[in-house]
Amino acid sequence: MIGTPSDWVVKHTPLIGNGGRVLDLACGYGRHAIWLAKQGYQVDAVDCNAQALAGMHEIANINVIIADIECGEWPVTEQKYDAIIVSRYLYRPILRMLAQMLNVNGVLIYETFMIGNERFGKPSNPDYLLLQDELYSVYAPLLKIHAFEQGEVKGTVPAMMQRICAVKTQWM
Repeated sequence: MIGTPSDWVVKHTPLIGNGGRVLDLACGYGRHAIWLAKQGYQVDAVDCNAQALAGMHEIANINVIIADIECGEWPVTEQKYDAIIVSRYLYRPILRMLAQMLNVNGVLIYETFMIGNERFGKPSNPDYLLLQDELYSVYAPLLKIHAFEQGEVKGTVPAMMQRICAVKTQWM
């Protein structure tokens, strides 16, 4: 099951230049990668789960990359992106690196679980939950913050989420 793209990603996608190169990191089955490719973006879809990626090999505008970045397999060392999308994934050692991987005017659209989510279920391990204001604290010195929000997200499956949309300006 692919699912629909998140409202946060859809809302901030217009900030990405037409036809831009996008990294969808930890993309899973590709709900964002497939949607972005259909919008005309050139997408590098990265995940460690080859089975999840299997359905994207033949989709136009998607470059599938199987890699486990938590084991040191960083697949895109020299590539710069017009946007980076991360949804429902946290691996703190790469947070600052993501800002460096953006082109000037590149957009980071990031959303994942935060502390307090344990009351709704998984993830509940603090290693996979952002602290209060953590994304803001990491990216404010590196990127221009376009939007930031955190707290309970209601829906069919409630969760505690933190979301940021930030842009790399020339001076950063």
